Amino acid sequence: MAAPSVTAAGPAKTYTSHVDLWFTDGSVVLKAEDTMIFKVHMSILSRHSAFFKDMFSLPQPPQTQNQDEVVEGCPVVPLQDTADDLASLLVALYDGTSFGDNGRDDFKVVAGILRLSSKYMVDLLRTKALAHLTEAWPPTLRGWDTREDRARSYEQDTGYSRGQLYPSPIEVINLAREINAPSLLPAAFYDLSRYHYTQIFEPLDDDPLFLREARHGELSRADMQKLALGKESSSRFITSLIQSMTAPSPNAHIAMAASTPHHRRTQSHSKSGSSGSSVCTSIAACRKDFSELVELATQHYLFDREKGCADPLYVAEELGQLKSAEFESECKACARSLEMWAARERERMWRLIPGWFRLDS
Repeated sequence: MAAPSVTAAGPAKTYTSHVDLWFTDGSVVLKAEDTMIFKVHMSILSRHSAFFKDMFSLPQPPQTQNQDEVVEGCPVVPLQDTADDLASLLVALYDGTSFGDNGRDDFKVVAGILRLSSKYMVDLLRTKALAHLTEAWPPTLRGWDTREDRARSYEQDTGYSRGQLYPSPIEVINLAREINAPSLLPAAFYDLSRYHYTQIFEPLDDDPLFLREARHGELSRADMQKLALGKESSSRFITSLIQSMTAPSPNAHIAMAASTPHHRRTQSHSKSGSSGSSVCTSIAACRKDFSELVELATQHYLFDREKGCADPLYVAEELGQLKSAEFESECKACARSLEMWAARERERMWRLIPGWFRLDS
């Protein structure tokens, strides 16, 4: 929202003043996009920004006819920033940080704050904004699972398709490069790798990767190469993950050891197949179960390319639940062991992601 136009002293030029960031007692006017101006306080800017503190401490050159001299008695400082980004920064400086839900609209504000707090060395504000953005693009698997749970709840509540809650990962990758925040990259690259190439290169109007504003809408050539390499590594991991289920049971070594006198004595004090048992109760049945699970997963994820086929973290989570969900087996030990195996594989996979996308070099 803009206030009435203001005319600069000196060469005739008309600007639009920002309605909320135009203080009558301000001491400096900031100009963005050569049209929008903000009348603010040198003292506030200097207090928070090392850049502006140094700028305002320098002796000012004499005014000339070619300069935008003054507006309402204040010097005009032209900045090479968008008006929206500058407004987001100034609101945060004056009113404090009040971030939203990490959704698409919130990202526009946070991204503007991060760009300019990095550029103008507003370190405390950058730290807060980056911590907020990290909730949606986390460095830990636990954080990623929390993020995905929230996205699934959002989709169920709204009926929207996947990817509508959070901003495009392309925007996040480009922002991370711009502000030197590499901690955001693994989650953003992994998220982007779950999309098909047609969605990345030729998104439709209703596609999550479609950007109406093209300012930050394309990856660099180097990052496209990293994405391609990472997608290939991700696909190979799903294949190896499914193949690693071919053992008769994830705890076959425990079942084999159950024939020893020590394990027989231990089992004699508990019911066979009880939920507390750590031993496979039917090796032959579980071997058959696992063989069928491998066939089921292979058909679903590798041949039919159904939901999750490009998301190995999702695939591992689903595989961990298959024996409990698909088979009415009394062998709780093997079902639990499969869950533990899947959890370990997901942790291992998370550690591999930076290498998949060549982010650690």
